[in-house]
Amino acid sequence: MCTLPDQVDMHSRKGRLALTKMVMKLFSLWKITTADQAILLDRSPGTIRRYRNGGCFVNDSDMFDRVGYLLSIHKALRTLYPYNRTLVYRWVASKNTAFDGQTALEVMKKGVDGIKKIDHYLGHQMYG
Repeated sequence: MCTLPDQVDMHSRKGRLALTKMVMKLFSLWKITTADQAILLDRSPGTIRRYRNGGCFVNDSDMFDRVGYLLSIHKALRTLYPYNRTLVYRWVASKNTAFDGQTALEVMKKGVDGIKKIDHYLGHQMYG
């Protein structure tokens, strides 16, 4: 389901900056540590701090894959739990029997394949 917002031009700095702000806001809502953000985006903690302070993503297909899956996960959670924002933002840090008692975050920290696994799981929950 990996999708980036249609209105964001990934080839322009303005578009990448908007995307960076979206993802940093999402990480803040999910209450993910800088260290975990760095793992999810495959960047250094220093780079994550630069993103939070106005820096923007580089034009990198691996980064866009990761970001697309992360935003898709967020969209799926908002669709599955439209009346429970607390659950939407806590879900990634909650233990889940579907992941052998691990949290979604623990699975996602295994790399892009882990992020994709969570996205596919939620897609299956929505569409069967």
